[in-house]
Amino acid sequence: MKRKLNVDIVPSIRRLEIVTKGLLKTKVSGNYRSVFKGRGLEFSEYRPYCSGDDASMIDWKATLRTNQILVRQYVEEKEVSVFFLIDCSDSMVFGSTVKLKNEYTVELVASLAYAILEAEDSVGMAMFNDKIVSKIYPAKGRSQFHVLEKALLNPDYYFGAYDFNNAAKFLLNFLKEDSVVIIVSDFVGLKDGWVKFLEIVSHKFDTIAIMVRDPRDKVLPEDAGQVVIQDPYSKRSLLIEPELIREVYEAEMKKQENEIRNAFLRNRADFLSLTTDKGFTKPVLNLFMERSLRWR
Repeated sequence: MKRKLNVDIVPSIRRLEIVTKGLLKTKVSGNYRSVFKGRGLEFSEYRPYCSGDDASMIDWKATLRTNQILVRQYVEEKEVSVFFLIDCSDSMVFGSTVKLKNEYTVELVASLAYAILEAEDSVGMAMFNDKIVSKIYPAKGRSQFHVLEKALLNPDYYFGAYDFNNAAKFLLNFLKEDSVVIIVSDFVGLKDGWVKFLEIVSHKFDTIAIMVRDPRDKVLPEDAGQVVIQDPYSKRSLLIEPELIREVYEAEMKKQENEIRNAFLRNRADFLSLTTDKGFTKPVLNLFMERSLRWR
């Protein structure tokens, strides 16, 4: 019998909600939407700076040309549609901390989805292993959050092998071209050719990758004696002595993560690495603030 997920969504939602509301209440409506490459906003015109305006919206080049302090104004272009692609394969049902990787992912995705829906944008989701096990069309509103939450908390969805290539094919046929895609996975078990599929996906969609890994995916325990490890997909077990292979293991895992990171960055996608022993709120908000500044 599959265990119920150990998830507490409310505290994470509250932490992100405070910051999101702060963005939405600023005088510059572009702050929230510019997180997603400004696709929800379109530049309209310049106007003279007024007391109380957000200084970050001053266009200094235009100001120098005209000898008058000018700020940029934007108009709503179209709504943002965000789609989460979530790894629910066997390797995500692992943890050496309080949270398994899939439990950590549920709290992360639910929090972000809630914030986006509160901003009155659309959210959809697909969960995948070597197949698509659940798909939810993008929609707005509180009821959509409950639909997403129900799927995320279903323990029957967390099993099986891993096939990013197949999930990428699904995205290309399922989503509109102007969607924002957030991929959440540990990226363990990538098959040959995955970078080519990433290239196609990132060319069609504004793509963000969030890698969720357990500390044991990066480093081996100290003073543990002999340890039995198991391949999450083949279920084959191996007896190891961490002290003998620690340096090689850590170097290999670091190399693997760098290769994955660089593949996303080369293809104009954002990449964020998280571990289940540390909170996600600050790193996620830092990433979104970087995107906001980049696309103003």
